Amino acid sequence: MAYMSKEGYEALVAELHRLEAVESPKASAAIAEARDKGDLSENAEYDAAKEAQAKLMDKINQLKVTLADAKIIDKTRLSSDCVQLLSKVEMTNLATNAKMVYTVVSENEADLAKGKISVKTPIAQGLLNHKVGDEVEIKIPRGTIKLRIDNITIE
Repeated sequence: MAYMSKEGYEALVAELHRLEAVESPKASAAIAEARDKGDLSENAEYDAAKEAQAKLMDKINQLKVTLADAKIIDKTRLSSDCVQLLSKVEMTNLATNAKMVYTVVSENEADLAKGKISVKTPIAQGLLNHKVGDEVEIKIPRGTIKLRIDNITIE
């Protein structure tokens, strides 16, 4: 089961619709165009179009499975007492005094540019179930970082 926000679910539904309504017809058209160019046994363009269509169908099927298994989290039932999925966490790196803000989201919603980190990342895993004021040591690929949780909100 994949837990996610309503916004994340709706974004996946929109992506699925785009792939089925726009990209799939494009892939079919590319195959038809390549087929019209003659002998299929020596037609690299046809092979490439078929491969692209197969990748597209895999992506569509993966999205369908994710959506079928999705459970939308009701944000009104969440608490800001401790870090959990959909928590926006303000923290300080105690070694550098740098301030950081991340929202812990499902894997499908992760977008570092928007400050959304997957619940499966080492930082998110290290923050889960901790409270404001807690200092946590988290092992990351580059070593260990020590963070202090300054604030937790639900958005």
